[in-house]
Amino acid sequence: MTTSATSALAGLPIGLRQPLLDEYTELVTRFMERRWSPAELAAGRFCEIVYTILHGHAAGSYAASPSKPRDFVGACRRLEQNNSVPRSFQILIPRLLPALYEVRNNRGVGHVGGDVDPNHMDAELVVNAAGWVMAELVRVLHGMTTAEAQRVVDRLSESRTPLVWVGDSSRRVLDISLALKDQIIMLLSTSSEPVAVDDVFGWTGYDKRPYFLRVLRQMHNERIIELSGDETTAELLPPGVKRLEVLVRSHGSDVI
Repeated sequence: MTTSATSALAGLPIGLRQPLLDEYTELVTRFMERRWSPAELAAGRFCEIVYTILHGHAAGSYAASPSKPRDFVGACRRLEQNNSVPRSFQILIPRLLPALYEVRNNRGVGHVGGDVDPNHMDAELVVNAAGWVMAELVRVLHGMTTAEAQRVVDRLSESRTPLVWVGDSSRRVLDISLALKDQIIMLLSTSSEPVAVDDVFGWTGYDKRPYFLRVLRQMHNERIIELSGDETTAELLPPGVKRLEVLVRSHGSDVI
């Protein structure tokens, strides 16, 4: 049975679990949409929620909802005194959260200045660090191995674009004017792992499978995608990711 992030974090009160999932998903979504500054801004709220969870875990009783300590850095340092919790909850995450907070407060996202806009590289730091924190929360709170926890978070952080609707078992490209190649790129971008070719074919709504497979083979030869030897799965390659970025940018400045 596949474990979802929601069930893996079921031990948390809904008032902490849902805001955590919402903030992380929003952070990843905005990052995918290349909205660097909003992606970093979301990290502040994310840090406050994680702090509340760590504090409640150490105290043996969770708060019903997140709260922001008056002195965030000092509050995180005090978490290091909790020697009865896993090392990551005592040292690693409490030391990481102030760094993420610092990116939010005192880098390009919060202030204008400097010769080079740091928003992109800062957003890279934020989204990767937040993903690691999420995986560690899942690992500790659900008793999973590191690999299992990472798979759960990978599913949670599957890329969203403003052009793709993602349902429980189906996905749809919302711009039906896109060429088949571009639709395939969009659909593959919604997963961090190889996607079943049968699924992609069904999601496109295309009815000519031989032609669909020829397009996949052509994209494979062009190094846009990696098509498995048995042609059962496909995933984006770096040139495909670059094409995705062009597609996203071309559909409105509100997603840049």
